[in-house]
Amino acid sequence: MILDRVQSPDDVKKLDPADLPRLAEEIRGFMVEHVAETGGHLAPSLGVVDLVIAMCRVFDFPKDRVIFDVGHQSYAYKILTGRRDAFSTLRRLDGISGFPKREESVYDAFDTGHSSTSLSAALGLAVARDLKGEDYKIISVIGDGALTGGMAYEAMNNAGNRRENLIVILNDNQMSISRNVGAMAKHLAKARTAPKYGRRKRSVKRLLRRTSGGAKVLSGLRRVRDSLKNLMVRGMLFEEMGFTYMGPVDGHDIRELEQYLSYCCNVDGPVMLHVLTKKGKGYPFAEAEPDKFHGIAAFDPATGRLRQEKREATFSGVFGDSLTELAKEDPRVVAITAAMPDGTGLRAFAKTFPDRFFDVGIAESHAVTYGAGLAANGMKPCVAVYSSFLQRGVDQVFHDVCLQNLPVVFAVDRAGVVGEDGETHQGIYDISLLRAFPHMTLLAPSTETELRMMLKYAFSLNAPCVLRYPKGEVSRWDASFVHRPLDEGGEPVREGERVLLLPLGIMMEASLEAADLLKEKGYSVGVFSPRFVKPLDEKNLSALAERYDYFVTVEDHVLEGGFGSAVEEFAARTGAAVSVVALGYNVGMIPQGKRSQLMEMHGLDAAGIARRVEELLKNSTNNEKKT
Repeated sequence: MILDRVQSPDDVKKLDPADLPRLAEEIRGFMVEHVAETGGHLAPSLGVVDLVIAMCRVFDFPKDRVIFDVGHQSYAYKILTGRRDAFSTLRRLDGISGFPKREESVYDAFDTGHSSTSLSAALGLAVARDLKGEDYKIISVIGDGALTGGMAYEAMNNAGNRRENLIVILNDNQMSISRNVGAMAKHLAKARTAPKYGRRKRSVKRLLRRTSGGAKVLSGLRRVRDSLKNLMVRGMLFEEMGFTYMGPVDGHDIRELEQYLSYCCNVDGPVMLHVLTKKGKGYPFAEAEPDKFHGIAAFDPATGRLRQEKREATFSGVFGDSLTELAKEDPRVVAITAAMPDGTGLRAFAKTFPDRFFDVGIAESHAVTYGAGLAANGMKPCVAVYSSFLQRGVDQVFHDVCLQNLPVVFAVDRAGVVGEDGETHQGIYDISLLRAFPHMTLLAPSTETELRMMLKYAFSLNAPCVLRYPKGEVSRWDASFVHRPLDEGGEPVREGERVLLLPLGIMMEASLEAADLLKEKGYSVGVFSPRFVKPLDEKNLSALAERYDYFVTVEDHVLEGGFGSAVEEFAARTGAAVSVVALGYNVGMIPQGKRSQLMEMHGLDAAGIARRVEELLKNSTNNEKKT
């Protein structure tokens, strides 16, 4: 295999150009084989294999530095920069990350995981390079989907004005995760006609150079070049922002890519190379369903089918079904997503109510304020967004929603650890970020039933409301349980002595299992579902503080500013005669790994919760029970 001879970009440079298509084929086969076992972002990485090979031949990595926007398309780059042997550990605990990571390799110039950041980071690297008097290339690889994020334009505006040497490769596959939407997608579609302009220009030049006096005419034509280009390319936005634009170029023709990348190296100032690629290239199942294979669990490479088909209802699915039902009852209910209609469970809503469904692209800040505008004019918007992505719109939640007390419902999916995507995607900060905001109600369902109840309740509040729930299947612990109304606060689940477990949301199931383990050892502990993070259910908690010595809060969230902190503040403020022990994540970042592994590492599985409670009771010096 040609791939066996490649351990670094320098090895790619040594290959005969005739061997490069075969190398690309081998890399794609290698990726499919391994991602089929580990899961991962397959389709994006398949699409840029040829581009990465060309980059390795033209640029001098790691002296030259490349930033992959989002980073989920960097697998081929990892393989060609010395991490091929570790690829079987992709996205696994203590393995290599699914995204670029500086601590992982000298070839990774900047950590990425969220969209539209690469241009700002690349410009910062370029300015620092020039201030230090250094000489090397800075490259940003950004997808057309990421260009729906406003931060990319802020960076382009700055870069076009400053004029540092910077190479931006626009990887245009007409998709982000799902099909791209918006004016930029239409603009790039027009730009794909640009080769007509290039071909005609070259024909005119050849003709005039053969003609007497043609050189003088050609000189005159150069003065109207911009007008001609604007006519044929319809006024390229990138040129207007100060970039030299090249392309579009076939993103699967390695020789042509090398040629154009070399041209880019000789341009003064920022340059934009527009590359056309096919998401999922080389693997028929991914080409046919690029959205499915954007991020996929383990699958059978021979059939493209998941090794473990999903059968149980998920929180995302229950949310989408519930919102659709509520929208049937109230025509003011509308749904907003930031390029995640499938991940957030809104596909059925979009089909049922296409005029009331809004995909705004990868633009979370805009999604929030767009929802605020809808709410200010009498609609009932629901913004469905992953917890880690909502971080990008926190200012808008405060300034545009909460300060005006507007009735925007936030369905915060992937709350808690999400597992294999690692630090950039763990949804463990939303409570800390949102709990202090005025007029905010923050709820955490533990089951399908509670999610349905809470969504209906959220729309009845006429105020900002957040529902946070995790990735994955819903809990079934309440199959024979009759929930009391939400206006009565939290839910008593199990009576006990001395210790009361307060598991937030999804942590209910592990806490009930922990209570069973403790019962086997002779300890009787109570369990209470708090439901509310804000406003805290102080009435019920005050009554329970009279009966228990300890409140043990359990949350899939960081401890700083989380639910446990809220209960500790309540106890301190009211002088409640109860000690609060908070269980959660006491570190700032959670690595990649299976969710079950991460929960066990941090003592948030049933055994870990039971162990902490047993230690608490054994170490207690107060042996008297409250009556």
